Amino acid sequence: MQFGRTYEEFEVGAVYKHWPGKTVTEYDDHLFCLLTMNHHPLHLDANYATTTVQGQNVVVGNYVYSLLLGMSVPDVSGKAIANLEIESLRHIAPTFHGDTLYGETTVLAKNITSKPDRGIVYVETKGYKQDGTVVCIFRRKVMVPTETYVEERGGEQPGRPEPLA
Repeated sequence: MQFGRTYEEFEVGAVYKHWPGKTVTEYDDHLFCLLTMNHHPLHLDANYATTTVQGQNVVVGNYVYSLLLGMSVPDVSGKAIANLEIESLRHIAPTFHGDTLYGETTVLAKNITSKPDRGIVYVETKGYKQDGTVVCIFRRKVMVPTETYVEERGGEQPGRPEPLA
C-alpha cells in the first residue's frame, strides 16, 4: 500500500479519491467537541439544535476538516517534510450525525524549492457526503521529498527495524 508520494509522483491535474469513507457518529462529534473545548450547543445539545435553522445537531466543522485532512494523508502527505499552509477552508454544507464523508484531492500545481531535493505541491481537497453533497473544500501546500531525498535517507521506511530471527 502506498503511503504518500515523492515530488516526481505528483502530476498537475491528478485526482486522488480517498477511500474508505467515514460515517460520522454522534460520539465522534461530541468527543471532538469536548476534546477541543467547543461547547456550542448546536453541536452538543439536541434540544437546542431543534430550534435552529438546521433543526438538528450539526457536526463541528473542524472535525469535518480534520477527518478529510486525515483521509488525504496516504495519497498526499504521507511522505511530507512539512505541511506549509492551509488556505481557503470553506464549509459549504452541514454534516449531520450518520452522514458518511468521502474525500478527493486534486493537484493544482507543483514547484521545486531552492533545495533541489524537495518540492512544494499545491492541492485542493473536497469532502462530500454519501449523496454527493459537497460539505468542505480546502487548499494546502505541502513540502514533499524528491526520490533522491528518500533514497539518501534510507528508502521508503527509514529507521524501520527488521524482525529478529
